[in-house]
Parts: sequence; structure tokens; C-alpha cells
Amino acid sequence: LDAASAHAWPLARADAVVCINMIHIAPWEACQGLMRGAGAVLPEDGVLVLYGPYRLDGRHTAPSNAAFEDWLKAQDPRFGVRDLDAVRAEAAANGLTLAEIVEMPANNLIVVFRKANDPA
Repeated sequence: LDAASAHAWPLARADAVVCINMIHIAPWEACQGLMRGAGAVLPEDGVLVLYGPYRLDGRHTAPSNAAFEDWLKAQDPRFGVRDLDAVRAEAAANGLTLAEIVEMPANNLIVVFRKANDPA
């Protein structure tokens, strides 16, 4: 699956979408495509689960994440540890609301979004 592609995902529905260690090692367009695709295939109350490093309020959660981001950007300047506020805004634009954040080892987070109820 090329998350950055504008093409529709090859499935019509998924109860959950799990994405591990991707949005920081891909262009921002991949995060946008992930949110667009998840918003399209998840049913009401379906979940999108992300795992990886994030910046919170514009700041790295640990010096090791700042060093990791420097390394990522040396590989490709489009890569980088994403700010959770930007990820949350992209999710919201696709009908997904932040449901839970779980701190994990190695300064990573599990971030859970839930498909919002359809107002119709």
C-alpha cells in the first residue's frame, strides 16, 4: 500500500488500521494519505492505531528523538519526527478523533484515533 498515493485503498472497509513506524520515515504526504484512507475505510467507532516517535507541543520527548530526527532528515529532508498536533489536525480533517495516547518504551507513543460518529 502506497499511503502517499491519491488512489483509493484496495479495500472498502476495515475494522481497524494499524500503522507502525511509518509516518516519520516517509514524506508528510504519506501521513495525509494514511488519514484519508483510514477515514474512508473505517466504520463509525473504528480505530486507527499509530506507533512511533512524536513531538509534543513542538518539542521532542527525549534527546534521542532529536538525534533520530537529525538522522532521518539526513536520509531525506522530507522525513522527520512528526508533531502530534499536526497529525491530530490531519486526522480530524478526515473524520478521526484522538482517543488515547499511551507512552511506550524508547520514547515512542501509541496514538489511537477513532472514526467519529456520522452526524447524518
